[in-house]
Amino acid sequence: MTRRDLSETPVPARIGLGILGIVQAAFAFLAFWDLANRPADQIKGPKPAWIPVILINWFGPAAYFLFSRKS
Repeated sequence: MTRRDLSETPVPARIGLGILGIVQAAFAFLAFWDLANRPADQIKGPKPAWIPVILINWFGPAAYFLFSRKS
């Protein structure tokens, strides 16, 4: 198995990876923004506990939006 350099990756694939990276960063930013602006009584658990969760790519922000808010 040989390791490929990024320059060997086709241009459409590089563009797709770039777009996915931007979307993931935006998803995490929105989760952090919501965490910072939402009152603590509307969050399940302590707010600082959600910070490392949100840092887990894709799954963290999704978990925050799915499980952190009280009904």
